[in-house]
Order: sequence, then C-alpha cells, then structure tokens
Amino acid sequence: MKINILTLALSLFTLAAVAQKSEIRNAGNAVEDGNYTEAKAEIEKAESMLADANDKWKERFYLYKGQAYLGTGENVKVDDMLIASEAFKKAVEMGSSEAQDGILKVRNSLVQSAVEDQNAENYKSAAEKLVTSYKINPQDTLYLYYAAANSLNAQDYDTALEYYKELRDLGFDGTEVEYLATNVETGEQEAMPSKEQRDLMVKTEDYTDPEDRKSPSKKGEIAKNIALIYINQEKMDEAVEAMEVAKRENPDNVMLIQAEADMYYRMGDKEKYNELMKKVLEKSPDDATIYYNLGVTTAELGDTEGAIEYYEKALELDPDMSEARMNIVVAILAQEREIIDQMNQLGMSKEDNKRYEELEEERLEVYEEVIPYLEDAIEHDPTNVEIIRTAMNIFSALDEQEKAQIMKDRIEELQQ
Repeated sequence: MKINILTLALSLFTLAAVAQKSEIRNAGNAVEDGNYTEAKAEIEKAESMLADANDKWKERFYLYKGQAYLGTGENVKVDDMLIASEAFKKAVEMGSSEAQDGILKVRNSLVQSAVEDQNAENYKSAAEKLVTSYKINPQDTLYLYYAAANSLNAQDYDTALEYYKELRDLGFDGTEVEYLATNVETGEQEAMPSKEQRDLMVKTEDYTDPEDRKSPSKKGEIAKNIALIYINQEKMDEAVEAMEVAKRENPDNVMLIQAEADMYYRMGDKEKYNELMKKVLEKSPDDATIYYNLGVTTAELGDTEGAIEYYEKALELDPDMSEARMNIVVAILAQEREIIDQMNQLGMSKEDNKRYEELEEERLEVYEEVIPYLEDAIEHDPTNVEIIRTAMNIFSALDEQEKAQIMKDRIEELQQ
C-alpha cells in the first residue's frame, strides 16, 4: 500500500513538472511572438508550481517573466517595470546573462518615457518613472536628482523635499565631465558622449581643440531648493537651519552663498540678500547677472542711484542685457512718483503754487535725465512698443512734439 502511495505521489509530481515546463515554454514562445498578454497568463499559471522546478527552469521562468512585463518598452507602466526588473534580477542571480540586458532595457524605457512626459509637461509622471529607475539601480543618483526637479516643477513639494533631502544625505554632488571639441566647419564647440568618441573625432581632423570641462556642483542648488520648499511651506526656521547645515559642510561654495541670498530674498529680507550677493560678487566679479540682480533689490530698497550703478555695470559686462536698460528707465522714472505725491498734497496758496512750479521743474528734469537711456533702449530693442510709447509720452511732456510724433508713427508701423 505504501508503495502505491509513493508511486502516485511521484506521478503527480511528474505531471506537475511537465505542466510547469510546458507553461514556461509557452510563455517564452509568446514573448518571442510579441504576445505579452498571453506570456503573462502563462507565467501566472506556472508561478504557483515554481517551488518544484529545478534551477534551469526557474532561470527561464524569471527571464520570460521579465520580458513579458517589459514588453516592447513602450507605453510604460511603472508597476510592470518594477515587476520586470525584479524578475530579471532573480534571473541574473541564477546565471542569466540575457537578463542583465533586460534590466538595462527596463531602465532605458523608464528614462525615455520620463523624457517624453517631461517634454509634455507631465512632470509628476516623469518624476515617478525617474525615481523608479533610481530604485532599480541606486547608483543612478542623477535620476533621483532629475526626479526631484520634476516633482518641483509639478509643485509636488513634499515629494521634491523628500528626494532633495535624500540627495543631500547621500552627499550627491552631480558634477560631470563634458568632453568638448570644436567643429572645424562651423567653428562651434560641441559636446561628445565620451572621451573616446571625442578623441576619435579629433583624429579625423574634422574637430580640433579637445577640452574636458567639469560641470559645477549641484550641492548649492539642492540646499537652495530644500530651503525654498521650506519657505513655501512657511517653515522659516527649517529653511534657515537647512542652509546653515549646508554652509558648514561647504563654507566657501559660491553656489551656496547664492542659494542663501535667494532664500533671504524669498523671505523678504532684501538687505541680507544684498549683503550676501556682494560676497558672491567678490568671487564672480565679471558676472553681469549678479550686478543686475543687485540692481533690482537695491531699487526695491529705495536706492535709485545705487541701482542705476549696478545696472550700468551689468550693461558694461553684457551690452545685450535689455532688461538692465529698461530697469534704468524704470528706476529714474520712479522718482516722478514721489514728486507727484508732493504735488498732490499742495493747496492753493501762493507758497503752494510756487512749490508746485518748483516740483514741476524737478519732474521735467527727471524726464530730461531719462531720455538718453530711452533712446539707447530703443536703439537696442527697436520693436519694443512699450519703450517707444514711454519715449513718446516723455517727449510730449517736454513739448518736443516733433520727436513725439516720430515715436507715434513708429508705434503705428509696428502695430500694422
């Protein structure tokens, strides 16, 4: 009787093994035919009996499972990609070299789909796919960085903060080496995918002047974004603390000083912003943008002369910075507001009338002062209707009707 029971058990095991092999083989055939839905169904049937399979068939099972859930790599679903990557990893552990390629395909599919989402401004989906690629291979910290940036664009601040804090705790730096060479035909400097390819292109003599350039550290940006998210959440103490921690680790990092300045600007402390930006300026004295930004905050603090000096320095370094020209005009004309306020407070007495005339003269002096800057702005931006209309009104107020008419004609031409 015992022999019969053993025989029956062996028969059942054999039948199960045969059925299991058949389902795994069917899954492989379905994958080969591109019928991934059928492959998934066969994999599901075989999974319940997988414990009884030998290592050879387990390896095939996990390989086919990964391929079934990866599919074509298009129309990416994050859950399917996670299942595929786990299956491929198990197949790799059992000796499958083909599964290693499968893991790479999963990561590439996630990243490519994330790029498409990002281009379509579907930032939340892009972030989810990028962080999934990072989880599959935690060495890909750059994808966590891009996931954080997309979460920030999606205004998903809690998630962005989580990712940025993880990057900070990992000590993520984000510096990369760019391999550059100058295209002989165009004279333009171009980046190459690798040093080997760059050196090869230089040997063809189509490219010259090979150069390796290291991108700046992203630690300052990360610290700034952590602080700005805290500010957005109205957690000012946490924002300041986060910046202090970052500064202790990188006390001379100019990006961090810039980030701290941005933080205080967001907090409304423009004096502290200017103080820090002057430190940035000491380290980057030829940066037109820093002078421009100092001009903006100096103007907001009521120092018109100081603001104009900063704007003029910005223009000296970058003559094409139209915003600086416009802001000089705005800064000068801001003086008119104070004059008008004084005029409106005057009564009808003889003394008030005399003071009114004095203020009117001061007002015209402001107009005279702004004219050279308006003319310069029009010369550099001849289609800017706003600048031309301002000039027309100023000329009219100064009773220079011929010039006012020229400005009016220009506006009509531009609006045709």
